[in-house]
Amino acid sequence: MRRFRAPLAALLLLPLLAACGGTSAPQEEPAGSPAKGGSLVFGVNTEPLNLDPHASPQDVTGLFTRPVLDSLVALDDKGDIHPWLASSWEISDDGLTYTFKLRTGVKFSDGTPFDAAAVKTNLDHIVDPATKSQLAAAAFGPYEKSTVVDPQTIEVKFKEAYSPFLAALATAYFGIQSPKQLALGPEALAKKVVGTGPFVIDAFVPHQGITYHRNPDYDWAPAIAKHTGPAYLERLEFKVIVEDAVRLGALTSGQIDAIAGVPPVNVKQVEANPKLTIIRKQAPGGNYNYYPNNEKGVFTDQKVRQAFRDGIDFATVVDKLYFGAFDPAFSAISPATAGYDKATETQWKYDPEGAARLLDEADWSAKDAEGYRTKDGQRLTVRWPFLKALAREQRGTLAEQVQAEAKKAGFDIQFVDVTPNDFTPKALAGDYDLIDFSWQRADGDALRNLFAISNIPNPNFFGQNLARWNDPEVDGWLTDALRTTDLAERAALYAKVQQKANADASIVPVYVFTYLLGASKNVQDITFEPQAFPTFYDAWVSKA
Repeated sequence: MRRFRAPLAALLLLPLLAACGGTSAPQEEPAGSPAKGGSLVFGVNTEPLNLDPHASPQDVTGLFTRPVLDSLVALDDKGDIHPWLASSWEISDDGLTYTFKLRTGVKFSDGTPFDAAAVKTNLDHIVDPATKSQLAAAAFGPYEKSTVVDPQTIEVKFKEAYSPFLAALATAYFGIQSPKQLALGPEALAKKVVGTGPFVIDAFVPHQGITYHRNPDYDWAPAIAKHTGPAYLERLEFKVIVEDAVRLGALTSGQIDAIAGVPPVNVKQVEANPKLTIIRKQAPGGNYNYYPNNEKGVFTDQKVRQAFRDGIDFATVVDKLYFGAFDPAFSAISPATAGYDKATETQWKYDPEGAARLLDEADWSAKDAEGYRTKDGQRLTVRWPFLKALAREQRGTLAEQVQAEAKKAGFDIQFVDVTPNDFTPKALAGDYDLIDFSWQRADGDALRNLFAISNIPNPNFFGQNLARWNDPEVDGWLTDALRTTDLAERAALYAKVQQKANADASIVPVYVFTYLLGASKNVQDITFEPQAFPTFYDAWVSKA
């Protein structure tokens, strides 16, 4: 057995977020110690449909639940793993068994004791088919079972070696919830989660926001935090403000303290304001990508997929729409993800003439009166279920611009308006030609979530392989990466996956998401967790 009391350096292939992420704009640090008390209001541009991070398909759920939920381990900016609710752990030599020793004296905010039984209840909840877990279950790999050894010791066993486990465990999607609250069922969990964290939820009102109050008993922050004991803030509020102009106006007028998603067009305006600052953080994991359906429809033909990608000048569209705030993407994963292959940046390019030749070769050589390509009298139509209700970062505007550029290349993009309720059935059934999403995850294993055959969605499982790319060779590389802790070996395997995804045009990389957080200079010490979402345990507001 190998024992770790952390930091656990170089065990996992993890992003060097400090080097690859963004930089913070200079801030005027107020004199004196952090102020205790007060409140912070944070304007957000989207919200989760379900607060239970074990079940939710949305990565933003991690933002809303991290103030409440602690994890067994913590991940720092250098990729090291540290104790949190677990004080230490051992990994068997074959990599199949993880044994965690848990902190003592910890309790959930509802008074329920934190112990090994509570951890087992949480892990079992994630894999329970009734939970219909999406993000969490997909990151759990070949999990087999959990066993309570004694009240402060739990053993987690895998069917196969799974080296990304600790990195996944550090995310809010594996946040430990009160067994008492879990027992209330999915409807209750969708509205409220209860954890051991520094804040406690007061109320979650859909389309309005969520309020929290400080947990006065909190005294088990990880060592990477800037302080110990309860949070500085007495009250924290996330206010849902979808409209960019309204959210920005609330910040500049001083109505709220910080906002997510500063509109790229307004970044320089905010930076020029002596009372405000911009904090940047490039997100790890899957970029904002378009996923053509490789399984059925027009995009089963690799030449058609490549023609769609190469026939649209994505880099220029992204640069103009986002004023350079977001970088164009060239791979499925972002440069902030360890294992990112820089060679992908020159692997493909905008090539309208080449795209036209590919469509000719694929027998889409004829054109109708409107200029769209046709074959056997049928137009080259792309059905795209676009979820407007949850679109952020002007993705709707981006989609319309892509639609216009695609028309020049001969593609007829038809948006299918869907609600959150009917989007999922379409995704599970593969009832689409193109679909879009981003997915932040602090590990190169994000590629397995995006491309493993086992992650192709089906009626019983919402996997992230919405490209429905079925490639046994790629599957083998991804499996090999799970079985080794050698960083160079894993990087080489992940490079192969990225290069083949580009060669096959199995996906269309669009842009690299960078978190643009605008804040009053009175707000201090907002930090970021591994998924590049802001956290507020160390945050405080100057009374100056």
